[in-house]
Amino acid sequence: MAVRRVLKMGEPLLREVAAAVTRFDAELVALVTDMDDTMRAFSGAGIAAPQIGVSARVVIFELRDNPRYPHLAPVPYTVLVNPVLTPLGGEQDEGWEGCLSVPGMRGLVPRLRRLRYQGFDAHGAPIDRTVEGFHARVVQHEIDHLDGILFPQRVRDLRNFGFEDALTGQMTPMPD
Repeated sequence: MAVRRVLKMGEPLLREVAAAVTRFDAELVALVTDMDDTMRAFSGAGIAAPQIGVSARVVIFELRDNPRYPHLAPVPYTVLVNPVLTPLGGEQDEGWEGCLSVPGMRGLVPRLRRLRYQGFDAHGAPIDRTVEGFHARVVQHEIDHLDGILFPQRVRDLRNFGFEDALTGQMTPMPD
């Protein structure tokens, strides 16, 4: 339907906890369509509703034929509404992340290696998956947006945070 403006770090809505979705209707489908159009226009691996100015617990993600991540295993297209994460063990991996709301910057972020996520698709059908690796990283990154958290808040050492062009050669790209 439309490519929307992506809010940038510092805008108040990105610091808020998003509202739970209570209706699975045409308005939700239209929101998801706009999110999808916006994610694809910016070659993102995912996007959350707050990033396009909507306080709703909705994320989408996918990794397939993305020129920004040619070396990573595919992640199936997923619309996830009112998500719940359950850690599966405490093992974490560090990986480089970026964000459409923090353009041009990357940071080394620790994330759970394995997790289970549950929620609903855009039509209210339940989703229940156990994932690991990059798939788990993408889910955590996007769900953080629903809780008012951007990836720079998760960077442990600010020496591992900076502009992508200045970090070239030091990082393997991770999700936006």
